[in-house]
Amino acid sequence: MAQPPSEARSPSERRPDQASPSGRQGQGRVRIKGTRKGLAITLDEGDWQELLRELDNRLGQAVRFFAGSQVNLRCGRGDISQQDLQEVLAVLARHNVELASLETRSRLVAEAAQALGIRLALPEAPAAPLEPRTPPEEWSEGVLVHRTVRSGQSIRHPGHVVIVGDVNPGAEIIAGGDVVVWGRLLGVVQAGALDNNQAIICALELRPTQLRIGTYIAKSPDDSRRKRVQPEVASVLDGQIVAQPWTSR
Repeated sequence: MAQPPSEARSPSERRPDQASPSGRQGQGRVRIKGTRKGLAITLDEGDWQELLRELDNRLGQAVRFFAGSQVNLRCGRGDISQQDLQEVLAVLARHNVELASLETRSRLVAEAAQALGIRLALPEAPAAPLEPRTPPEEWSEGVLVHRTVRSGQSIRHPGHVVIVGDVNPGAEIIAGGDVVVWGRLLGVVQAGALDNNQAIICALELRPTQLRIGTYIAKSPDDSRRKRVQPEVASVLDGQIVAQPWTSR
């Protein structure tokens, strides 16, 4: 993906329904994040049908990332009925997502969940803050893959993904956090799949067939215009995906 400075910035394409390019989506009433326990969806207060539409939209923006995954639903509100939960299950099923468990402090919501056979999970008790730091529920463990990812293989993870080996054409890497490839990256790659436009993608040879960061997408330039192979890091700068030399600084 190395290019002369004048061509390092390839214009990104954005879907018309997406938020401004200045930051992350997902700052509404439906929050999706990777945690140490996996993916968690939090539904805040608001009109229930609007929440369902927002959930449907969020899942639809990263179909390949969510498909086949299991999620934990966190409900702070206490007015969710059995029918409401059935509607949530229908939205998840439409995107091939399975509800693994539900966290609630409401007895009525818990009873509605049990009536549907939904497993209950105990909400995490908030720890007393010792110093300013990132809350534990926002941490997300990374995964280390020590092999070549071959055509037809897919790796999806809610946190960071580090690959020691090549990513061949036809392979797919989708991460909720950053992607680091200690080798050649020639397949499809997406970092910041949970609408994180601050994620980065690094590789010793950055030549993907398609590259996504958060809500942005770009394609690798024509190989005939490459001058030399060098380690590169891709990130979103000034509203577009930019590939720059990956240095030690």
